[in-house]
Amino acid sequence: MVILKSKAEIEDMKKAGGIVAAFHQAIAGMIRPGITTHEIESFAVRFLKEHNARAYTVGYNGYPFATCASVNDVIAHGFPNRKPLQEGDIVKIDIVAEADGWIGDSAWCYAVGEISEEARKLMRVTKECLYRGIEKAVPGNRIGDVMHAVQSHAEQNGFSVVRDLLGHGVGRAMHEEPSYPHVGYPGKGFRLKEGMVFTIEPMLNAGKAAMKVDADGWTARTVDGSLSAQYEHTIAVTAEGPIILTEQK
Repeated sequence: MVILKSKAEIEDMKKAGGIVAAFHQAIAGMIRPGITTHEIESFAVRFLKEHNARAYTVGYNGYPFATCASVNDVIAHGFPNRKPLQEGDIVKIDIVAEADGWIGDSAWCYAVGEISEEARKLMRVTKECLYRGIEKAVPGNRIGDVMHAVQSHAEQNGFSVVRDLLGHGVGRAMHEEPSYPHVGYPGKGFRLKEGMVFTIEPMLNAGKAAMKVDADGWTARTVDGSLSAQYEHTIAVTAEGPIILTEQK
């Protein structure tokens, strides 16, 4: 069942979303060659505590960390570790915060030092896909309209869209109904209604769309070793247009 949020509840969700956005702004200046994703994880734990928020993912289905840290060909759900990031890497940091009983969820992709033109284009197009999808998130449209905007822009630029990891509703739990891939056809799928809150989180690969999962049961990576980028926002559908609850200021 899709749980629609009132205007007051959407307003309440801005606290968790704002904490997540502030975290991403804080780490943007930290990410450079030599830093480890373990250090970013440790910072995240401190940051959430200082902002009276809970790291929602710790213990979620056995996941042990406050962040997911996914480097280069890792699409999502990578474990933070002590391996230093290297010049030319790209790293996706995903964090989910709970504040006052509500969830904020956002992932962002970062360049580590100077990166290749391919990596730069992949990051740029993935972010463009995110915001093109958000533009379509208005009452009366269908999810296919949103995801067609994502898919068509990705494929026109020579990139593939991961099908196996899904966007999802957000509220008092990280994963609420509905769930959906980031591909679609205009006019297809469920209709968007005022009060829906969900993620748009395109994952684009420089190579094939297919993925595989490591032996740890979490780390999802491209089958062909190609680079992968992701950007994610939690958004609310309103009569006045989409509200980005995790927008960075």
